[in-house]
This record gives sequence, structure tokens and C-alpha cells, in this order.
Amino acid sequence: MGSYYYHAYLPVDNTEFFESDLNLVDWLSQFGEGNEVYMKGFLGRMLFSGEEVLKKVNVLSGGEKMRCMIARMQLRNANCLILDTPTNHLDLESIQAFNNNLKTYKGNVLFSSHDHEFIETVANRIIELTPNGIIDKMMEYDEYITSDHIKEMRARMYGDN
Repeated sequence: MGSYYYHAYLPVDNTEFFESDLNLVDWLSQFGEGNEVYMKGFLGRMLFSGEEVLKKVNVLSGGEKMRCMIARMQLRNANCLILDTPTNHLDLESIQAFNNNLKTYKGNVLFSSHDHEFIETVANRIIELTPNGIIDKMMEYDEYITSDHIKEMRARMYGDN
């Protein structure tokens, strides 16, 4: 029997997901199996605690919505996560909690980000799309951006000779 790949996507614009007056627990329950305690556990991993889990989703801040979307994504038990600038709208504490979750994640994570620290913490392979092809290297981000070999390769790929 073949392997099945399930992905979870974290979009930048998540407005449509929050157009209801459900509380956080009921909102998250739409996307997975489990009782209230189980859902509160997922919300707790993204720093929602106590009475916050009863907050209505249509009044959440941008950062709170992103944290909910991350909890929703985790519920899917996907083996591939696709993240579009995941740290936008997150405060430092939320980013650290998300990083800690990703460090123990066993699947593949494909992401785009402008957050240098997030990239350095999570990435172990850099795939750069250039106008003239792809640069694909198994290395950490800081090594990638400081490597003279990569700088020469990028100059050729961008036509900056």
C-alpha cells in the first residue's frame, strides 16, 4: 500500500475563516475530532488559556487569528505544512511557541518568510527561485547567505555578472 501525504496550508489572508460568532473551542472543533478538553489543549499550545478559549472568533486580533490557524493546522495531523509568512501578526512569545512546535514536527515544512530568526531556526534546506532557475541547497540559512559560493551562484542566476 502506498504512502499518503496530507498537507495543511497556513494562508496569509485568513479572514473568511473567522466570519462567525463561535467561540474558540467551538470554532476549532469544526476542523477536527476531539472533546472540549482536547481542543483546549491545542489552543493552549498557541498560548490561549483560561477564559480566552471562550472568546468569539469574529473579534480576534490578527495575531490571535494566526494562532488559531496554527492550532487548526496542527489538528490535521498533516505530514507536510505549507506556511505563507507564518510569523506575520505574531508577537515574540507566539513565534517562540510556534518554533518549538515546529522543532518537534516530524514532517516537511515548506514556507516563505521575511523573518530571519524564524528562517534560521526552522530551515535546514534553502530553495531559492530565481529568474533563471532554482538554487537548492541543504544548509542552514545563515550559512546560505554568507557563502561566497552561493553569492557567485546567485549572481549568475540573477544575471548580475
